[in-house]
Amino acid sequence: MFDCHIHMRTLESDRGLFEQRLQDSGITHAMIFSLPPQGFSRKYPVCTNNERLELLMDFCSGKEHLYPFYWINPLEPNAAEQVSAALAAGVSGFKIICSDFFPSHAAAMEIYKLIACNNKPVLFHTGILWDGKVSSKFCHPIEYECLLEVPQLRFTLAHVSWPWFDTAIAVYGKFLNAQITGNASCEMFIDTTPGTPEIYRREVLTKLYTIGYDIFDNILFGSDSNTANYNVEWVRQWTSLDRRILTDLNIDKMLQDKYLTENALRFIKGQKSNKNIPIAGV
Repeated sequence: MFDCHIHMRTLESDRGLFEQRLQDSGITHAMIFSLPPQGFSRKYPVCTNNERLELLMDFCSGKEHLYPFYWINPLEPNAAEQVSAALAAGVSGFKIICSDFFPSHAAAMEIYKLIACNNKPVLFHTGILWDGKVSSKFCHPIEYECLLEVPQLRFTLAHVSWPWFDTAIAVYGKFLNAQITGNASCEMFIDTTPGTPEIYRREVLTKLYTIGYDIFDNILFGSDSNTANYNVEWVRQWTSLDRRILTDLNIDKMLQDKYLTENALRFIKGQKSNKNIPIAGV
């Protein structure tokens, strides 16, 4: 299984212990986010962008099942240089939280285009952002329609944009239609990382899997855990719950395995998928 949503939260993590906890959780592959850019939150240690990148790459070094994602603020004056440095270091992709700017900001759009032309994916936080600030308006899924204007971009909206998951699914339908009809070349994924409290889980998975959109290759599983204290019980709880819900929905094992493993690999590597036009829209 593939966990597509794991944070680095400290300057030091025991990789051996982390990998043992992955194994105990049944996780075989993991996407690792660097520490955030300076100023994002006082909860994180302060370090330079070069230090953040070095910590990330050192943690993932020599481990083909660990995929490093560099967290970037696309409005920083040297954002393009950060992207180039991260690419040269061998990152698998990028993470972005639009916490105090709209995704459509002109400077941010240029960074997305730079990432896309280098064939790397982007994971965006979407949904309510628990940061103690007035920020969630920037993370509403409707704001990400601007990515239709970024050729070849692969991106995912994390946390199913909770509580706006109906809108996130509708936005996915719009991107799917644009991709199939040739009006856009970008591709959207949906990351189901909680986000969604358990009481909403059956509803959101039911809507994702039964809406009638060609979405089965574009749903990702993540835990929102971290490298310093990977929570085995938490991960087991969510994977077990999701398996149970999908089985109740008569979703066969092949599609469940895509959700829990293969789709994340496709997201990272950019493998193509044949798509059908969604049954909706104008």
